[in-house]
Amino acid sequence: MTTLKIDLVSDIACPWCAIGYARLEQALQTLPELEVELEWHAFELNPDKNAPQEPILPALSRKYGKSEADMRAAQSNMMQIASELGLNFKKMQQRFTCNTFDAHRLVKWADTQQKATAMKLALFDAYFGNAADVSNAEVLNACARTAGLDETQAMQILASDDYANIVNSDIANYQQAGISSVPAFIINNKYLISGAQEPAQLAASLQQIASEKA
Repeated sequence: MTTLKIDLVSDIACPWCAIGYARLEQALQTLPELEVELEWHAFELNPDKNAPQEPILPALSRKYGKSEADMRAAQSNMMQIASELGLNFKKMQQRFTCNTFDAHRLVKWADTQQKATAMKLALFDAYFGNAADVSNAEVLNACARTAGLDETQAMQILASDDYANIVNSDIANYQQAGISSVPAFIINNKYLISGAQEPAQLAASLQQIASEKA
């Protein structure tokens, strides 16, 4: 059994990050000989905590210099891909932009209880499936509950600055390392796989890295 360490840099507000993780899961199902240690790392697509929230389609249209119709088509395509992977992206086009810093703090806390992935998946589901505001404390508490975490403790963390330093250093470290888009999969602190690659392609890359390690 070969063990690979995967550092997954992602943001809750990034649909390709949810798709990328689901594709990683599919890839790993075809590689029973691999053991994976996965660690989630923070990235912020909307780092300004004070920016007003706005509907996603006009926001993306302005960001990428494309028409809203083009953005709607791109989002519809992602919804189809997500659906085939068993992800809930039903309200993807109804969501608003939002800052995810507090959500990342809860993922770091969840990691101390081996529930980071469960927390991340609950957040993806809330944001893309329900168009919920994942900067809102009540929404974040509900996600913590879904992930099997203690809601009272989640509320205490959100009311404090707990895990803020860890999130900030995460963001700074990966920016300094040149990561400017997500998802980014860093394997064994050495190999970078960028973007949400197809499961077969991802599996082939992981297999090659594992064989080199062996």
